[in-house]
Amino acid sequence: MAKKTLSNILILWFLSVHFAATAQNQIPMISISGEAQGTTYHIKYFDEQNRNFKIQIDSILNDFDKSLSLYRQDSELSEFNRSHAVKFRSAYFYPVLKKSKEVFEKTNGAFDPTIMPLVEAYGFGPIKNKNPESLNIDSLLKLVGFNQIRFDSVMVQKSEENVKLDFNGIAQGYSVDIISRFLEQQKIERYMVEIGGEIVCKGKKDNDKPWITGIDNPLKPGSLYATVILTDKAMTTAGNYRNHFEKNGQVFNHLINPKTGSMEQTPLLSVTVFAKDAITADAYDTAFFVMGFEETKNFLKNHRELDVYMIYNDEKGQLKSYASEGIRNFIKNEIN
Repeated sequence: MAKKTLSNILILWFLSVHFAATAQNQIPMISISGEAQGTTYHIKYFDEQNRNFKIQIDSILNDFDKSLSLYRQDSELSEFNRSHAVKFRSAYFYPVLKKSKEVFEKTNGAFDPTIMPLVEAYGFGPIKNKNPESLNIDSLLKLVGFNQIRFDSVMVQKSEENVKLDFNGIAQGYSVDIISRFLEQQKIERYMVEIGGEIVCKGKKDNDKPWITGIDNPLKPGSLYATVILTDKAMTTAGNYRNHFEKNGQVFNHLINPKTGSMEQTPLLSVTVFAKDAITADAYDTAFFVMGFEETKNFLKNHRELDVYMIYNDEKGQLKSYASEGIRNFIKNEIN
């Protein structure tokens, strides 16, 4: 009798595990897409309740823009750039300042959001300069330096009137984290959030399949240079091929060195960073681009929490790539 009872228990246990696994495989995957921050977003997640959160997500992203967008005159960021100090109206400004200060200090100023006066002078951002080749770099550099920003959890202020902040090198990554956090608050544990190429993946898809993302070929828009298996990580990319213009035979790129004020020539074409969250990855991909190939590799020796994938031209002009140790087994080059 005892054996029969044990047998029945084992059968029931097997059936419960089987049906639980089957139920997991049948959890609907919801796909949402839209526009935000001047780009597009794509979100996929598995939800037993088959809920569609597009309205809520669009609302969050709209509120995010009201805080950190350079292209909205009514945003907190635009208000600060016009004034001496502002009190925070949202929950977004302060965390970005904290992370900016952290990365600014760790990279010795390679990442610096006070670069905005230079961004405008070169013709990027909401205010366009039609003659960037005639700018006075020395005078503009006096306005650059995150040590001119003072803040606490209540407000932020500046030491010089014309100091301005530009969060384009960090805000988009942070918005990915914000949407990821929202999904987790809804008890969603398996998802992929992508906004403008900045990505966070959590858990896996059905049948234990991982999320697979791509890294663009910097010389062939629309094609991939590599694919990446991404699980419980963030991935962001900075590149000097995405945003530039030519005037009088001179090419101006949007990645400016905040230390020199110039857009220096570099063999790097794109830098992809992998980190625990997208706000961290986004800030460091900008910093690493400024630091360059060798300095970035040396930096990572003491920062094992980060990984990097860099695409560059070698001395012969051939397209090459480098992956740090922690990410090598998860990346497959699509071209050699």
